[in-house]
Amino acid sequence: MATITLGMATAHGPQITLTPDLWDLRVEADRQNPDHWFRGKRYNFDDLAALRRSENLGEKASPAAKQKHYERCNAAVAEMRRVYAEAKPDAAIIFGNDQAEIFTDANIPALAVYWGETIANIAKTPERLAKMGKGIAPAEASYCPPGGAVYPGSPDLGRHLIEHLVAGNFDVAQLQTFPVGPRGSNSVPHAYGFIYRRIMNDDVIPNVPVLINTHNPPNRPSAGRCIDLGRAMAKAVASWRPAAKIALIASGGMTHFAIDESFDRMLLDAMAADDDARLRQIDESLFASGGTSEIKSWMAVYGAMSEIGARMTLVDYVPCYRSEAGTGNAMGFIYWRT
Repeated sequence: MATITLGMATAHGPQITLTPDLWDLRVEADRQNPDHWFRGKRYNFDDLAALRRSENLGEKASPAAKQKHYERCNAAVAEMRRVYAEAKPDAAIIFGNDQAEIFTDANIPALAVYWGETIANIAKTPERLAKMGKGIAPAEASYCPPGGAVYPGSPDLGRHLIEHLVAGNFDVAQLQTFPVGPRGSNSVPHAYGFIYRRIMNDDVIPNVPVLINTHNPPNRPSAGRCIDLGRAMAKAVASWRPAAKIALIASGGMTHFAIDESFDRMLLDAMAADDDARLRQIDESLFASGGTSEIKSWMAVYGAMSEIGARMTLVDYVPCYRSEAGTGNAMGFIYWRT
């Protein structure tokens, strides 16, 4: 029977890729964004800066602080890559989300499992790169190799997961090809590209992308439902016949675009303590930010690793501030070994 030998969860924000001198490119977008969610409430940039003035976040966004945070993030990615290589999994189940990359308003499933033979990572055209927001296009190097790539799927494992989940009362959309999304491509979303490039180091093993709708209301699964998904996944892997070593990997998070260290620390402490009840009690308003909601992919991996009794290891937590309003991306890196 198959066994889960590794669980991982990693942030994938552009600030891991972009040198600190480029972080200010995103501050301009932050200033223009009227919808910064912080602790369940919405603020514009100026109001958020006023609210958080006593935190002296400008110091945490100084050039020296940003350089230190950039170096810590990349050291953490290197450690995650080392742990992954040491585990030598035969196949992976990767939890991530779509951000209008393949799904349109015509159909956004709450949960989808891809079980195709191959997975295309299609390089963006120069025209598409030119339309991306400031500070976004330069980060493409972390999501897609030059010229793109085609990776192996794991259709047998994918079908087994779908059948097991349906039998366990999960309503699962199935995909054997990715649809062409609003941006004119059917490339695998960037959440997965980060894992292929930065964790698997372009040596991609057969894998099953699992897409959780963390971004788009009203059919976003709750944190508890994502934990249940992970527990069901662990049972599905245990019933798969091949004697394979399986890695479960979550991509995305932590709090952004307004960083909330207390919320992030609570999440990390609860997962480390296997405090299932605490995680299930999180008010959904705290996931209102589409970026912060990516943590729900972590909940699935946590659920699976809790199901098999594995203990979490924190590699690092790095709040990458880029402005006095506390905007930026908090980066977390954790794993479980069995």
